[in-house]
Amino acid sequence: MASISRWYNNFMNEYQDPWTRDWFMVGSPGKLALILIFYVYFCTKIGPRIMKNRKPLQLTKTIQFYDIIQVILNVYLVYEGIKCGWGTTYRFACEPIDYSGSEVGLRMRRGVWLYYMVKLTDLLDTVFFVLRKKYNQITFLHIYHHTLMPFCGFIGITFVPGGHGSLMGLINSFIHIILYAYYFLAAFGPEIQKYLWWKKYVTKLQLVQFFIIFVHNLQVLPRECSYPKFFNFLLAVQAGYFTYLFGSFYIRAYIEKKPQTTIIKEVTANGTTNHISNGHVKGKDENLNEKKSS
Repeated sequence: MASISRWYNNFMNEYQDPWTRDWFMVGSPGKLALILIFYVYFCTKIGPRIMKNRKPLQLTKTIQFYDIIQVILNVYLVYEGIKCGWGTTYRFACEPIDYSGSEVGLRMRRGVWLYYMVKLTDLLDTVFFVLRKKYNQITFLHIYHHTLMPFCGFIGITFVPGGHGSLMGLINSFIHIILYAYYFLAAFGPEIQKYLWWKKYVTKLQLVQFFIIFVHNLQVLPRECSYPKFFNFLLAVQAGYFTYLFGSFYIRAYIEKKPQTTIIKEVTANGTTNHISNGHVKGKDENLNEKKSS
């Protein structure tokens, strides 16, 4: 344990950006790990148990306020990403990190840190699903995506606050402007939802997003670039995996039109397990009938 501790301290001292090491939720990953572990456990276990015998909460005004704040924050992130580099001096082929204390470099760091904070607030999406008993929304894709993105933000602000990988944050923030604007309008109910014909195009935009990130980081691997290749590789792999996950979701939801399989299970008072899929609770008899028919 002492050897591991020394290795960890040496690693952090050598590779951590000295300008951000004392910022809120930066440096040690312990606090983030606790938040993400509690998030997953609450949304898949504790939350559904708490809500089992309760009526779903409405939370319409709360969610709309949350969505508006998210839209404003993501607009600001897109603006900062463009002004700090991607609309001025940054190059698509290769962009090193400005580790100096320049004004532009510090401004980009603040943008990366805010992106990290926004990815943490994104976790409330799932909390709202649990409180509203919208269990059909809590799929592996949803949990995996919401758990991984804060971790990516932590790595970014801790080790690589800017440069080549920051394009991911810019594109992702742009997509979330559209996504949260859709959520805001959808919260008004069926009267507005019937006009939101562009829902499936949001998923298409997400697929385009991951493809761009995949190409952007893959193309730099064989060329000379002082941006850490390890992070390029990780971003390319994750973008490729997200392309697969979101592509599979798009095929099921809009081509085959099959319901998503959720990861939530509810335990009844007598100990039997109800499997929840697409917002419908399947009791023991229904599960047996499905097995017989299959």
